[in-house]
Amino acid sequence: MKYLCLVYSDEQDLHSLPDSPEDRECAAYAQSLVGSGHLLAGEALQSVNNATTVRVRGGEVHITDGPFAETKEQLAGFYMIDAKDLNEALRIAQGIPPARVGSIEVRPVRQLQVD
Repeated sequence: MKYLCLVYSDEQDLHSLPDSPEDRECAAYAQSLVGSGHLLAGEALQSVNNATTVRVRGGEVHITDGPFAETKEQLAGFYMIDAKDLNEALRIAQGIPPARVGSIEVRPVRQLQVD
């Protein structure tokens, strides 16, 4: 089953706290997930300062610089994994290095039915 592990952290804390992961540690963990057959895709995201939000309301398009909502933690990246069940997905998510300074939201992927 596919799960999306969303990495959230305060951008200023992500690389500045004593327990902050370095990029090479994240890359090594991702490579270990590739080796075990669990990683389907994963990427780090650029700063939330580079985000653009698109909304369509009543047929009218609204484009805003920045993220959708003001929050303490921002979406920093993601890991798309294949796990046998939620317990295995949670075990994998515990190893994602930014979990030490932020949080990892684990969500099952819903398959879209397209006719």
